Amino acid sequence: MRMRRRRSLALIAALALAAPLVAALQAPASADELSLANFALRPNAYGSELRDRADALPLVKGTVTTIMNDLNRKDTTRPVAVGSACQPAALASGSSVAIQRSICWNSGDNNTTEWYPQGITTVADMQGDRVWGDGYQPVLVSWYDHAGGPKNPVKGVRISFINPYTGAYRHVLLVYPRANGDYDTIRVSEDPASTDYSKPLHAGGILWYGNHLFVADTERGYRMFDMRRIYDLGASENGTTSNPDWVGKVGDTYYGYGYRYIMPQVGSWTRTAPTGTTCTANDGSPNFSYVSLDRSGADHVISGEYCDGDQTAKGRVAAWPITNAFTTSGELILDPEYSWNADVAHKLPVSNVQGALRFNGRWYLSRSHGETGAGTLYTTEPATSSTTTLQTATDQDLAIGPEDLSHWQGGSDPNSPTLGTIWTLGEHPGKRMVYSVYP
Repeated sequence: MRMRRRRSLALIAALALAAPLVAALQAPASADELSLANFALRPNAYGSELRDRADALPLVKGTVTTIMNDLNRKDTTRPVAVGSACQPAALASGSSVAIQRSICWNSGDNNTTEWYPQGITTVADMQGDRVWGDGYQPVLVSWYDHAGGPKNPVKGVRISFINPYTGAYRHVLLVYPRANGDYDTIRVSEDPASTDYSKPLHAGGILWYGNHLFVADTERGYRMFDMRRIYDLGASENGTTSNPDWVGKVGDTYYGYGYRYIMPQVGSWTRTAPTGTTCTANDGSPNFSYVSLDRSGADHVISGEYCDGDQTAKGRVAAWPITNAFTTSGELILDPEYSWNADVAHKLPVSNVQGALRFNGRWYLSRSHGETGAGTLYTTEPATSSTTTLQTATDQDLAIGPEDLSHWQGGSDPNSPTLGTIWTLGEHPGKRMVYSVYP
């Protein structure tokens, strides 16, 4: 599900940043909706403060390995299927989906209306050899709190760490660190005085790259998290996994809505150009509805925007060289005066795009068709920097309600990947499945 928007959107390569730090000026939105000036991003004004707050939390640290050794959920019927759908209800009648592998949620997560799954990334994004240090090959999925609002606790965003071979998984809660040693959930605005404070972040796309997790922030850019800064409430003397309605520090005890692991935000990338009129030819800075990685050539972050079919434009996609988001030592750039610039942008050929990725010049786009229709995966003709509107070449069926996309590249040489499989997921209750397809 995409919320209707009123305002517009591996290892780190050991390359020195070729350009000096550039001031991120609030210039007027370009009259050209594809002007790269509209896609410039900067770190938020906090600098290193959010990371420092995260480091100051007096809790025991966990790791990705800790989580993968402690997976606590699994479907009891058919957790994994190879070559078929583990959840038959996820397939539309008469469709034909070229499934390579599928993973099913337990019945509670498959049917819940409190949380909706949205974004996906895998260890193949994290590192070119597609293996976490201890041999795991995790798949990660983001969920947003669909029930949150003024009358309910806003639980924000959670990330599922999944073993794609066993189907076992565990949810981790994302949190926002406060200046007083406390933390809160991830919201559209972290300012309690804002009306957006009661809205959970949509988290429509995620990307795990090196130590960092990018989470799409629809109207701003990306929220940033660090896999080295995971905290284990269950192992902390001052933490607890009790009380699913409390979060943060209550008295002397830290809570996480009942989740054992929390991951605090350490930074963000924020748009610099003003918004125009969403999903029109007068659009300015884009929305960030989904995110993926292109490993063909220099690694690039891919992002794009969702536009409904009744809007005048179909949306845009763009690519940013990912090495320019980090220092040469692989740390996130936090200087608010720095500008991270896209090097290409295109118009989309169809509306209702829920996910996009690029490989060897072709783009792969997921499109949804409601709660009962088969989704579509489009492959485009090869595009260059001069391409204005992408052109579809082929299309194939996906399961109902496809969302974000992630490429699990093929080949045995991490430095020369080939086209592999594409991971995605379904969002609708009772029809949910995480799966990969052959494009």
